[in-house]
Amino acid sequence: MTKRPKSLRRTKRTKKKRALRFLLLTMMLTFVAVILYGVSLFSKTQVAVDRAYEALDGRPTTINGKKIEPAKDNISILLLGVDDSEARGQEEASRTDAMLVATFNPKERDVQLLSIPRDSYVYIPEVGREDKITHAYAFGGVKAAVEAVEGTLDIPIHYYMEMNFDGFIGVVDALGGIDVEVPYERIEKDEKDANAIHLMPGEQTLDGRHALALARTRKLDSDVERGKRQQMIIQAMLDKASSIQSIGKYGAIIDEVGHNMKTNMTLNEMFGLLEYTKKGMPHVEMLTLDGTDDWSSGIYYYMLDEESVADVRYRLKKQLGLLSDSSRSQLSTNEVSNPMNDSPYGERSIYN
Repeated sequence: MTKRPKSLRRTKRTKKKRALRFLLLTMMLTFVAVILYGVSLFSKTQVAVDRAYEALDGRPTTINGKKIEPAKDNISILLLGVDDSEARGQEEASRTDAMLVATFNPKERDVQLLSIPRDSYVYIPEVGREDKITHAYAFGGVKAAVEAVEGTLDIPIHYYMEMNFDGFIGVVDALGGIDVEVPYERIEKDEKDANAIHLMPGEQTLDGRHALALARTRKLDSDVERGKRQQMIIQAMLDKASSIQSIGKYGAIIDEVGHNMKTNMTLNEMFGLLEYTKKGMPHVEMLTLDGTDDWSSGIYYYMLDEESVADVRYRLKKQLGLLSDSSRSQLSTNEVSNPMNDSPYGERSIYN
């Protein structure tokens, strides 16, 4: 058997060592890059959250006498999409173009997402009378909107997140667009209220401006269908943000959120919500409020169905651990029709 020359064997060993060193160096540099990116994101996130933070007086801060921990406690968050942008410049007259309540149950790893039709006729404590729930924000900002939602659903709202048109567009664009199904063709308004967006039917990837138009459109169907589309869009954004391809986009997303969002959640409280994603995305259940269109006063209102409100109240209260299965009988339609004198979350029902 012919032996290979020692010089050849040494050359191969040297090449293997060089390849191993190169691999180790590549792995080390990749690890350092990931760490630096993580540190950069953390610093960027801290700055963004500090900029976005705005406390809201009167919110529950404890559950059973202990400070609320989103990673461990059942909590609720009111998501507000406000019809304001830099181009519009109308913050004082803004209304909520989208209003959704998200309830989180860490034990069940379950999230419920309720869309509240913007024209729902409800009692607004800020002005002491019934009106469209979208007007609550115009009457008294986030506080008035939160109180109107609490009174309607008879649950506590622990946190809020408010985002304007610019923030929504920026986040969707930072994600590289979202994949959704557009139900029909329509010319819709853009963030400047100009009829400049041409929506086409079918499954497609939408940029921020087109996604906003889809979230706002309702003229060809109803406010309820609009709410379902908003839920679909949020789900599409969550799906895109949780994909491995979006990791490098987080910095841009954080910038957009920091400049265009307001919230009473601290950074640590936000990190608590990440517990829901450690074993994959949690189950998200979409809820809606049934009702009927009403033009009897000459102004359009969406009159909520009493049984639907009672059912949604039950589901949300159960999700938050505020009642047991045996309590279902207590949430009859009579509860919706009677004043909530004993409720800590509202002075009266929406139908008084």
